[in-house]
Amino acid sequence: MPRIQWSDLPPPLRDHLFERLRERRISAQDLYQLKVWRESELEAPEGPWYKDFGSFKICGEGRYPKTFLLRGQPAKGERL
Repeated sequence: MPRIQWSDLPPPLRDHLFERLRERRISAQDLYQLKVWRESELEAPEGPWYKDFGSFKICGEGRYPKTFLLRGQPAKGERL
């Protein structure tokens, strides 16, 4: 099973993720939580997935992260 891909993302996807980080005002402390989680190199489910960090969620599909959501915004897919 492939790992979640964090580097060499397609430029439009990378730009979207950075835009959502800015719009949703994800804090440096929150980004550190994401960094620690990323380092675990989890396997990517085949379909939609999300990881809830409490103050925000990262959502993806397959090996790609797709967007950030705020607490309270509903996420679809397998909870990691």
